[in-house]
Amino acid sequence: MFKLIFWIFVLILALSFFGISLQAIITSPAGQANFGYIFNLLGQFWNWLVSLVN
Repeated sequence: MFKLIFWIFVLILALSFFGISLQAIITSPAGQANFGYIFNLLGQFWNWLVSLVN
């Protein structure tokens, strides 16, 4: 768990070093569309996995 927190912290520092704002990415229309697409794919995968188990 601590390794995951450490790597997330390192990733955020690296993005900050290159001047990339997570808030700007998340609030932009393209970022929201991309997140919506990823969440849709994850939902489809979850439904497929649940139907496979049943």
